[in-house]
Amino acid sequence: MKSKSMSGERGALCFENVIIMRNGKPLIALDAAIEPGEVLTVMGPSGSGKSTLLNFAAGFLPPAFRAEGKVTIGDEEITRLPPHDRHMGLLFQDPLLFPHMSVEGNLLFAVPESVSGRKRRREHVEAALAEVELDGFGPRDPATLSGGQKARVALMRVLLAEPRALLLDEPFSKLDPELRAQVRRLVFDKARERGLATLLVTHDPADAESAGGVLLKTDGSVST
Repeated sequence: MKSKSMSGERGALCFENVIIMRNGKPLIALDAAIEPGEVLTVMGPSGSGKSTLLNFAAGFLPPAFRAEGKVTIGDEEITRLPPHDRHMGLLFQDPLLFPHMSVEGNLLFAVPESVSGRKRRREHVEAALAEVELDGFGPRDPATLSGGQKARVALMRVLLAEPRALLLDEPFSKLDPELRAQVRRLVFDKARERGLATLLVTHDPADAESAGGVLLKTDGSVST
């Protein structure tokens, strides 16, 4: 029998009395539950600990920091699991597509091993590209894509991996304003369609407004 961390089950993403410290001093704290399909935004300036919070949730907390509290998905604590067993989907400021792979290769990399057979795996990729209006882009070199196209491929690569929750580290910050609005809507729509609890960290109030849900600021204030 597979463990829940390997089964792809989704549930609420909960931060229980999480405090992250640097040099013994509290940097950021979070005590919140994000239900499937909901978005929680943590907003604050650079250096306030936003990305460090995501690193802790994903299992990549740098050794310069220390954390207390725990993270759960559904009824399973993931705090002590290695990163690959947490099944968290991450989107960053840069799309981080593999430059030595085609668009199709980037997406095939994410298709779970449970999808067997070359034909079935390619069908998954083709369906993912069609979902974001990139039909026929499989053979393309990522270097030939526009910023918006790269962002869509990066999103579908994350979703193809069937994450249990979604972590967003200012993924819209390097896009021009018009494109930023389009990609925001796409990311939040896809996360809700799949019932993914989503944690967004940003310094941009427009990101928080587009996300909806609850907004926590690193100064401790809360709004909805």
